[in-house]
Amino acid sequence: MRLSSLLIVIGWLASSSFTYAGDRCVNATTQAELTECSAQAYQTADDALNEVYQVLVDQLSNNAASLEKLRAAQRAWIGFRDAECAFESSAVEGGSAQPMVRNGCLEELTEARTEALREHASCEEGDLSCAR
Repeated sequence: MRLSSLLIVIGWLASSSFTYAGDRCVNATTQAELTECSAQAYQTADDALNEVYQVLVDQLSNNAASLEKLRAAQRAWIGFRDAECAFESSAVEGGSAQPMVRNGCLEELTEARTEALREHASCEEGDLSCAR
């Protein structure tokens, strides 16, 4: 990650991710506070992902083949997410900002995956892209 990208990530984290993590996070100034708040933001995103994933699992409970494909896709996505975020945070590897940068990446990718799963869970009958 280039320095400019890192600064954008840090600014984004400071301005948007922490606004819903509580007043303490809005006013976070130390690296420890920023890291804790980024971890909370990621946990919130992960909780939302798990809820949507479970809805989709429930919808596919009568279709074993599709359910297994969803599970395989989710396992593959988790591997990708973890590898991608390790890569993205490698620019600050060993530094105190690395966990914060990694958490921001985890949050962003998790939110994107949640939206994709939400689309699968809410697609209309007859949509040929729907797994049912």
